[in-house]
Amino acid sequence: MSYSPRLRTALVLTGTGSAGAYHAGVLKALTEAGVKIDLLGGRGIGAAGAVLAAVDAGGRLWEPDGLWEPLRGVSKLYRWRRMWRVAGWALLLAFGALALPVALLLLGALLYPVALVLQILHLDGNGVVARWFVELLATSFRRDVFVTYIPRLAVLSLLAALLCLAVEWLYAQLGRHRRRSRGEPWWLALGAPLDASQALARVVASFWQFVRGAAPVVQPGRRDISRRYAELLLENLGQPGSRELIITCHDLDTHRDLVFGLLQDPHRRRFFRGAESGLAGRAGELIDLAGIGRDHVFDAVGGALVVPMIAEPHLLTFATESVWRGESHRLADRPGGLVRLLEEVSAAGTEQVILVSATPPLERPHALASRRVHPRAWAGEYLASVEAAAVRDATTALFDRFLALFHIQPAHNPLGPFDFGGVYDERSDRRHTLHELMQRGYEDAYRQFIVPVVGNTQELRAELWKLGREK
Repeated sequence: MSYSPRLRTALVLTGTGSAGAYHAGVLKALTEAGVKIDLLGGRGIGAAGAVLAAVDAGGRLWEPDGLWEPLRGVSKLYRWRRMWRVAGWALLLAFGALALPVALLLLGALLYPVALVLQILHLDGNGVVARWFVELLATSFRRDVFVTYIPRLAVLSLLAALLCLAVEWLYAQLGRHRRRSRGEPWWLALGAPLDASQALARVVASFWQFVRGAAPVVQPGRRDISRRYAELLLENLGQPGSRELIITCHDLDTHRDLVFGLLQDPHRRRFFRGAESGLAGRAGELIDLAGIGRDHVFDAVGGALVVPMIAEPHLLTFATESVWRGESHRLADRPGGLVRLLEEVSAAGTEQVILVSATPPLERPHALASRRVHPRAWAGEYLASVEAAAVRDATTALFDRFLALFHIQPAHNPLGPFDFGGVYDERSDRRHTLHELMQRGYEDAYRQFIVPVVGNTQELRAELWKLGREK
């Protein structure tokens, strides 16, 4: 496939969780090499990279104090929700209290032979070690400890968990900014296990730090900051560093994908033309971030960051003058939504696409690894598998929609979507980190696209130089 900087070019970022670090490395390389990008598209964690890079704030992704800096709390992205953490620790404490006497008995049974060997070797002639174990067991099985304190500690732990459940249930019933929910009280209190709100908060904070600079200005609310973002991008479209934007997520209430776009004329007029045909057409799916939807920029990001089924949906309240008349809908990501995103990117007039995904290509035989036993690892394994299949489907089904489609992906990526603290890789017998994944994205961008595609001929280099002179 041939590449031309004169064609309308889109950079599409797709993935979940830790894939954002790979996106950051690729964005750094493309920015450094001066590759021309007209439009940014994103789904999942790719929406975070797209929304920042569109306003020339991509540095907030890879800089030392950026979004993907491990020391700045990136491990808290998609952490267990407070209720699940409290209930888990309370149950663990209750079980530990009840199992303490048995555990001490087993410990004594294991260590008593050691004390006996010490006596035989005359290393503990007075039997101090043996007496210490006997006294410890006797204390543990005393009536006041065994019958009174241990059961009380277990019951108090369970009561603490029940109290937290009651508080969460009450908050769910009285919360002003949440839709009413029906179901068993314990499920209403527990909700989904993972929290995606921290991921959205970090993206919003990264944009606000870029805007305010060194000024000590208090960060406004999400609706206000979304409006400021839309105004900033609209004012700078057409200027170096600013790009058009398309983000997709899924509306759980309408069973449709939502497409948020901020485009420049004439592409904007053509793209949103079908939205005039009512709910039967695209009016219920397209949201113009340059118009009535300018308050929903970070709602779009919030919906894209929600991992379906294991994280609470993001709630978007539409404007009363919109087709949904002020309703509040639940948004989440759709891991297989890459095909839809590329379709919308094509509808926005894109002629060539640079697709970035952190999923490696198909593996060869005899490359299996041990199965990781952890709930988040299970969910991450499924998400990575679905996204790899979605990349294959998208590149196969839409290969003729564009004049050229370039794919940047790692040859090997052991990090799952939720492995923010790094992971041990059996195949290389060492630990892989998030910083290494970012560096791999930077290298892959040069190795797979910038050097072999952009800089492979003198003609293309001359064309890029001429284009820079014209600007």
